[in-house]
Amino acid sequence: MTLLNAPEFDERKEKLKNALIIGSGSTVLLLILLTLAGYMLGHGWLFTNLPAEHKVDRFFTALEAKDYSKAYQIYTNDDEFASHPERHKEYTLQRFTEDWTTESPVGGPITSHHVDISRTDGTGNFGSGIIVAVRLNGNKKLFMWYEKSDHTLTEPAPHEIQY
Repeated sequence: MTLLNAPEFDERKEKLKNALIIGSGSTVLLLILLTLAGYMLGHGWLFTNLPAEHKVDRFFTALEAKDYSKAYQIYTNDDEFASHPERHKEYTLQRFTEDWTTESPVGGPITSHHVDISRTDGTGNFGSGIIVAVRLNGNKKLFMWYEKSDHTLTEPAPHEIQY
């Protein structure tokens, strides 16, 4: 093929090629920005810890509303806990209610909460759980553990995180 019989310029094909290059570059850049933003804001790479944070938020919202049955359901990740109490005989609803009222980590009723930050922790490549830091009643920090395998909550977390 010589210059004299070169193929004709296809404007549509060139536009498509340029659009694919720009689109791919933009997608990669957006992915990098979301990854870093999630980590720097304390919500995990690509905001992967948000489901755990939302669960902890729902848990404390139920405690504030004094709906201990709902809070226990969230804590144990068991919607049908009343139909099979033998599964939870080591930590009953009555004991749970005592722990979050008279024996509360803040020394009284929980009136307000704010989920501050979270960190993936534990064993494995992506951690076995997430530590969620919560500020209760305006000033008391509490660290909840979210177990990834069964989606249950535990207090206290294995250790505290600095922020």
